[in-house]
Amino acid sequence: MKQILIGALMALALTGCSKVNRDNYEKLEMGISYSQASAILGKADSCDDVLGTTSCVWGDAEQNIKIRFIADKATFFSSEGIK
Repeated sequence: MKQILIGALMALALTGCSKVNRDNYEKLEMGISYSQASAILGKADSCDDVLGTTSCVWGDAEQNIKIRFIADKATFFSSEGIK
């Protein structure tokens, strides 16, 4: 029983620390750089480079923030499932 309680508390602590949330999404602005976005959201979970465009995702399939950068400037961002 004690192990279950400790596990539940650790899971709660980790989800409570997520930077993928509505408050941080609202801090994003068009034209910010990847380093500025990372200062707000932390390191991206994945990034893909295609023809001078970098698309990065913070979070997972259910809860995420996506930003597309051209010449290191945000040109598009969206969110899914954030609270």
